[in-house]
Amino acid sequence: MQFESTDKVKSLISRLEAFMAEHVYPVEHAYAEELAQSATPWSTPARMEELKTKARAAGLWNLFRPHDHGGELSNLEYAPLAEVMGRVIWAPEAFNCNAPDTGNMETLLKYGNDAQKREWLEPLLAGEIRSGFAMTEPDVASADATNIACSMRREGNEWVINGRKWFTTGAMRESCRILIVMGKSDPDNADRHRQQSMILVPKDTPGVRIVRSVTTMGYAEFPFGEPEIAFEDVRVPYENVLLGEGRGFEIAQGRLGPGRIHHCMRLIGLAQRALERMCQRAEERTTFGRRLSQHQSVREDIARSYCDIEQARLLTLMAADRMDQHGNKVARDLIAAIKIVAPSMALGVLDRCMQIHGAAGLTGDFFMAEAYNYARQIRLADGPDQVHMMQLGRDLVRRYQAPELQ
Repeated sequence: MQFESTDKVKSLISRLEAFMAEHVYPVEHAYAEELAQSATPWSTPARMEELKTKARAAGLWNLFRPHDHGGELSNLEYAPLAEVMGRVIWAPEAFNCNAPDTGNMETLLKYGNDAQKREWLEPLLAGEIRSGFAMTEPDVASADATNIACSMRREGNEWVINGRKWFTTGAMRESCRILIVMGKSDPDNADRHRQQSMILVPKDTPGVRIVRSVTTMGYAEFPFGEPEIAFEDVRVPYENVLLGEGRGFEIAQGRLGPGRIHHCMRLIGLAQRALERMCQRAEERTTFGRRLSQHQSVREDIARSYCDIEQARLLTLMAADRMDQHGNKVARDLIAAIKIVAPSMALGVLDRCMQIHGAAGLTGDFFMAEAYNYARQIRLADGPDQVHMMQLGRDLVRRYQAPELQ
């Protein structure tokens, strides 16, 4: 495996870093304050639209787009770019590389028909609209996707949808126009993995009702939001189904593979930024007559954080390389491993960084508290740790069991 970036990727990294330094870091606090004080916090701030225009002009747009779907970069090439963008939680949107839109665009690229791509993918790729992914439900343990209970019943040439979803990231936004909804279209099918379908539901369809905005650890996550949504006799055309009836679980597996690794890449960027900030703070402050950096416990926290980040980064690059070389299915063990490792790693590094900053580390004066909330979410998003460990452990036991037991 060769993890040295090509000249093309090195150039993109440099351009991204320059863009972040010139346009993103200087307005980080102002952006947060603008959202917090806005009368319409679910609207995309004008500042973000300006950043998107600048990013497009700089050729830093839709970098996530898969190599096998017209994109210029492989997963391995995209990894360090996602890391740079991930250093500020909201920055990926400036490059049209934010969740859940990247996952939804990849889903439409891979599974959408021509009409669905024209209506929804093209404006998403242009950054003109936003989207949501409605899978998790409040009334069932959604870690097991076969538990999904949202009813999808066919009546003639329409689907009738009834159910509740929550943590539908991005659906609070005024610019959110389309939801990809997963539900049960064939609950009596003997194959539990053929009971589900995914259907495209325009957010303004009658019967789609925002119940509330759900906060996470006190954060409302403007302008995205994580709402609870009620689907009450929602009717959409039959042709809005993705790929076909009973293919929802299959789509979920195909969608979540790249999405999981993108989350990990961004978390590594946040952790790297926290390490750098940790080192700076350790040199800026003194206790008991010495700089913090001269205390052994602080040095150990810094050293441990460096090791943790490097290990997670190498594992992520290895997973990305295997995805490129052999496909997501073959790479699933490494995808599971990095999804287990990266969020916990980021939480540990961010916690040490906050501790070195003292009480200030818990405030909005620095990025760590909000980043900690994000990293804690990702231990659950796209499958909780326990599900990935269960799958990975099962596969490893099968791989290495004694020959006489096979």
